Amino acid sequence: MGVRHGREYNEILTDLTEALGAISNSYEFFEMTNEEWAELGEPERGDVIEALADDVFYGLGVEPVITVGEGTVTYHPKFHIIEVAVDGKEIRIVRLT
Repeated sequence: MGVRHGREYNEILTDLTEALGAISNSYEFFEMTNEEWAELGEPERGDVIEALADDVFYGLGVEPVITVGEGTVTYHPKFHIIEVAVDGKEIRIVRLT
């Protein structure tokens, strides 16, 4: 199926990476521990979150809702958006068109 998008993939990836980075324990998606995450420098953390965004984007083509740490990512094809629920109070929208 896949996630349909009209924007450049790199722009979507940048926005999704930023949104996923706001989930405090998003690294748990890769089964990393808090200690392993703490050992990484900022550039490496950025690389991990970008890889996460890439994996989640393609995963949403199969599963419309993916849990990432304590957040959730939902693909809404009707509205051409990806919704990232960071916590119980904050939702970020990534536009696909």
